[in-house]
Amino acid sequence: MAQTDYYEVLGVSRKDSEEEIRKAFRKKAMEYHPDRNKSPDAEEKFKEVNEAYQVLTDAKKRAQYDRYGHAGVNSGGGFDRPFDGFDVFGGFGDIFDSFFGDAGGRRARGPQRGGDLQQRVTLSFEEAAFGVERELDVSRVEICHQCSGGGNEPGTPVKTCATCSGNGQVRRTQRSLFGQFAQVTTCPTCQGRGSTIENPCAVCRGAGMERRNRKTLVNIPAGIQDGMQVRLTGEGNVGSNGGPPGNLYIQVEVQRHAFFEREEYDLLYALSLNVAEAALGVEKEIPTLDGESTPLKIPQGTQPGAEFRIRGKGISHINNGRRGDLRVFVDLQVPQKLNSRQRKLLEELARSIDPKFEREVDPDSTEELEDAAVSAGDGGKEKGIFNRIKDALG
Repeated sequence: MAQTDYYEVLGVSRKDSEEEIRKAFRKKAMEYHPDRNKSPDAEEKFKEVNEAYQVLTDAKKRAQYDRYGHAGVNSGGGFDRPFDGFDVFGGFGDIFDSFFGDAGGRRARGPQRGGDLQQRVTLSFEEAAFGVERELDVSRVEICHQCSGGGNEPGTPVKTCATCSGNGQVRRTQRSLFGQFAQVTTCPTCQGRGSTIENPCAVCRGAGMERRNRKTLVNIPAGIQDGMQVRLTGEGNVGSNGGPPGNLYIQVEVQRHAFFEREEYDLLYALSLNVAEAALGVEKEIPTLDGESTPLKIPQGTQPGAEFRIRGKGISHINNGRRGDLRVFVDLQVPQKLNSRQRKLLEELARSIDPKFEREVDPDSTEELEDAAVSAGDGGKEKGIFNRIKDALG
């Protein structure tokens, strides 16, 4: 889209001085001010005038603009756009608030949403998995029970503010960069309420609100995770001037379990097996969150880190209630200390797998004698080597 020449926007020539540009700007700003000019394009014209003013009153930017045009001020940082990012309220309310203070006073009397509250709750692993109902003590701002929000002692009169005649706003004339403006601000006497209280409420001291402790029942859904929060809409501080209340956010902290870990909606469990159990296979009872164990067959030759799934024994999904899985990982336990019988059996196993296996023995050790005694009392070799190792390792 073609950009308008800044000199044309302000109606000045390239030879005009900075003071002449300022005068032209004030004139154009008054012409296109949205509070004065109700045409649909007044707001855009007003921004364009200000943009031109920002460039042409800055010596460096003006020189770049004269030499390179819009490209000279738009590249490498360009000029500042003081109106960018404003949340325009009622036209150009926020812009003029930035120049003149509270240039509308109107927000002070309008409905104000109440503040949000946050509270932390600690749950056990099982409570987070299955859900729980908790009663919390919440301190929040509410309408004063004594004066029902009026601020005056019950039975005493409330008078119309003499300063603002009940409007909650006062008008003042002020000179500014744009010329002379009538500035509307919140009444300093009644703080925008439009009335004054001679006998303030003894409970809230005229505020119309008080802080009270309330018992609040919170339903924590099944499957919630550590760090999540539950929102209770409308359970925060009360709003002012008829505004809606804020929300109460419950921050959840979940304690660790003694032997379960969590991954999304699956449970992770480390099953300890010795070398004989992993080699021969075994059936194990696996604990669950439901309080009952479930059998799991471990096949022979199971390797360290092998994973087995028990379907539907995990944690419930928050959205649909479907449960995840219990995932069992094999943790192979290699004995660090062996008695003589265990050592003898493992050596026999090693030689049966690899005939070249040899283990150095301390000649001064009584180990061989102990081994011989154990072998003699073993009742023969009717049992296979794996089963004998299994018996020896318990």
